[in-house]
Amino acid sequence: MYADYAYLIVALPVLAFLLCLFIGGHLPRGGGFITVLATLGAFIVSYGIFSETYPHEIVHQSMHWFAEFNVGILIDPLALVMLLMVSFVVTLIHIYGNGYMNGDPGADRYFAEAALFSASMLGLVFADNLLQLFIFWELVGLCSYLLIGFWYRKPSAAAAAKKAFLTTRVGDVLFLAGIILLYNNLASLDLALKPGEYLLQFPVIYANIAAIPGDQLTLIALGLLGGAVGKSGQFPLHVWLPDAMEGPTTVSAMIHAATMVTAGVYLVARMFPLFYAAPHGLTAVAAVGAFTALFAATMGLTAFDIKRVLAFSTVSQLGFMMAGLGVGAAVGAMAVGVSMFHLIGHSFFKALLFLCAGSVIHAVNTNDLREMGGVGKYMKWTMFTMLIGSLSLAGFPMFTGFFTKDEIILIAYEYGTMINFLPYIFLVVAAILTAIYTFRMWFSVFTGKERSNYGKHESPWVMLGPLVILAVFAAGFGVATQSEFYEYLDSNFEHYDLDFAELGIIGGHVLEEGHGAAEEDHAAAEGEHAGEEEHHLPWYIHYLPIVIAIGGILIAGLFYWDKIKKFDPSQVTGDKDPLRQTLLKGYYQHEILTGWFAETLVYGTALICNMIDIKLVDGWLNWLSSWVMGFAGHVRKVQTGIVQNYVTALVLGVVVLVVVIALAMKAMEVGLV
Repeated sequence: MYADYAYLIVALPVLAFLLCLFIGGHLPRGGGFITVLATLGAFIVSYGIFSETYPHEIVHQSMHWFAEFNVGILIDPLALVMLLMVSFVVTLIHIYGNGYMNGDPGADRYFAEAALFSASMLGLVFADNLLQLFIFWELVGLCSYLLIGFWYRKPSAAAAAKKAFLTTRVGDVLFLAGIILLYNNLASLDLALKPGEYLLQFPVIYANIAAIPGDQLTLIALGLLGGAVGKSGQFPLHVWLPDAMEGPTTVSAMIHAATMVTAGVYLVARMFPLFYAAPHGLTAVAAVGAFTALFAATMGLTAFDIKRVLAFSTVSQLGFMMAGLGVGAAVGAMAVGVSMFHLIGHSFFKALLFLCAGSVIHAVNTNDLREMGGVGKYMKWTMFTMLIGSLSLAGFPMFTGFFTKDEIILIAYEYGTMINFLPYIFLVVAAILTAIYTFRMWFSVFTGKERSNYGKHESPWVMLGPLVILAVFAAGFGVATQSEFYEYLDSNFEHYDLDFAELGIIGGHVLEEGHGAAEEDHAAAEGEHAGEEEHHLPWYIHYLPIVIAIGGILIAGLFYWDKIKKFDPSQVTGDKDPLRQTLLKGYYQHEILTGWFAETLVYGTALICNMIDIKLVDGWLNWLSSWVMGFAGHVRKVQTGIVQNYVTALVLGVVVLVVVIALAMKAMEVGLV
């Protein structure tokens, strides 16, 4: 029954967008309650579909659009867990936003844009073909531009919005190129499509991956990866993500937890069979993800803006998710379940952390960690909920992050034993740094002495309620759902009769027995996988993530927790420390991209091209037109407008003509004689 109303998952937020846009200004709090009801309705429909289809059914609806394309809805296990997460988390964020945005003169515009943002992400998730997914993908980018620049009168917000829009466009061009290349390859196969089948439908793509040449698969995979790198803030297109903090905190929570940044990871997961079959496709994903995880974690160590610390954390955790998919070369399709489990868990504790940060900022009126301290005395609820989120992010035992992130580290070790240990090393170091900078932030905010005079009050319950709910999921989601989640996600590609052994041969992967995914049956249950791991992985590899989390928290406490503080950060690094300056400057990415690349290389090339255009192209055309106009000016002098001159010229012309004819006839007579 619920499957018949699947379209409402997107239609309800679109309706909320229209209502808030046109009449929100006349409603309490900008009509924010409409957006809450719309996303709550989307969650109810999604949960209804889940209850009807779990564990072995999918929903697929389709109708013809034009040519060989269609509009459709595909809700399989992969899409369904995303729909549930996105609709649930954004509902809580919108509830929180009703308190956070209360009194803002643009509240109606905010809730309209937030509703469209939610609708775009939900539409992206349940699209049944790549073209439809790309359309919603672009809508997500547009909404992020509008929301990041929501306070557009603030120059930094307007600049951040443009930076996000232009940076993600680079990835989107690569994504579009990958779609075009994939379409051309599918079209060249002259497929005999059955009724209801269309090119670029995911089932059609899956069924014909093996028929596409390996070099073409690699190019397609790199194009799709380029799109994912832009949306999910992977190196080198991650530079827009920290600047997205210029929008309201609720926007940061949506972008960094539930919506935009997860789109790239979802794309790679959705197209995982193609990446698996593409030679070096998953190698590129693993390399990009692992490097990004470490790269962003180092910058989180020195950031002083509480939201920027969380932003760098998001970039780093997205790197973990990408790396989790990339190590699929070792464990097959189970990598999708592992990566998506971290994506879902991360959405809970990262939304919690951002909303807690917003609660703190709402109370103390500053983002700077150096101006905080002792906040826990006055904000008990915010302090304890943020502690739960921080423990989960750090991977503390029994919290959600421990079960989601650390599973990626274990599988990265398997990847290392078969292919390359570098991603594993990067992820281990990134996990240590994550625990350190997370609790550097928590200790700096809630413990110690007050470092400024700020309002001493807790946030209202319209803001605290979502924090408590998210804290419950951040604490218990992992332990409660781990085995069921893996088993459910591992069955995703079984619905499409994919032969991962054949795809592995194309991609050059050799799956060793016992490394996660069997050659013939890749969807092994989590219990079996755990048993295999115990047999193949050393005991210290299993316990290392626990040591990392506890050790990182202890290191942060020794520097920043007044009760056990043994060291002063200035003893380790000072203001003139070149490494610290490099991290504070974000490896001089802004200077490199703006000062060298944009202003020197791009602008210099534009000046040269402009000179060539003006001096050479326009110069030659201007000379030619000047010569033609000059010649025409001389010819124009013949036209005097005096009739006598025209008669004289006519008579002279006739005389000349008679003479020429006479001479010609004379010549002919002489020739005949």
